[in-house]
Amino acid sequence: MLEAANIRKSYGALDVLRGVDLSVRAAEIVSIVGKSGAGKSTLLHILGTLDRPDTGKLEIGGEDVFRLHSRELASFRNQRIGFVFQFHHLLPEFTALENVCIPAYIGKREAEATRRKGWELLDYLGLANRAQHKPAQMSGGEQQRVAVARALINEPAIVFADEPSGNLDSGSSQELHDLLFRLRADFQQSFIIVTHNEELARMSDRRLEMIDGILV
Repeated sequence: MLEAANIRKSYGALDVLRGVDLSVRAAEIVSIVGKSGAGKSTLLHILGTLDRPDTGKLEIGGEDVFRLHSRELASFRNQRIGFVFQFHHLLPEFTALENVCIPAYIGKREAEATRRKGWELLDYLGLANRAQHKPAQMSGGEQQRVAVARALINEPAIVFADEPSGNLDSGSSQELHDLLFRLRADFQQSFIIVTHNEELARMSDRRLEMIDGILV
């Protein structure tokens, strides 16, 4: 599903990534742990095509993504990749359903089919009764599940999660962790998760540690 080779990234004299190699299979959950400043989030942003490396190659689903022009890459990201971040980044003026549907609308998917898909995802996540609520009317755990539904609306092949439970209480964190594994079982997506939560890391198919810009 994903193949990264010799990913390097520097900011001035600071070498953040020093030659990262990573291979992820279809329907595999990989967690990346490490101290703050080790380069985890930088790596995730590059693997998710939100940033470009200084050197290295990245293939997702067989596509050499950094050979794509910027507009092609944006379209690829919209159609093939999902993101869940520590902070949900929901738009406060829109309902849960509207927030979920936004990536599909950006991808110019048919509106009525998109709404049906959004309802189905919210129902799957136990949020059908919150579909017309705005973010301020929902708990932190509910908002994060809406963000998960938004990440899934375009049926991506791979989902990147950056500290997805870092802003949740312990109960909501456990619910989210269980949800990620249920999603993998039901939809066969790959997940790459950057986390400080060792329990989540141990639940994953593989736990990798980043030390000084290298995966070990």
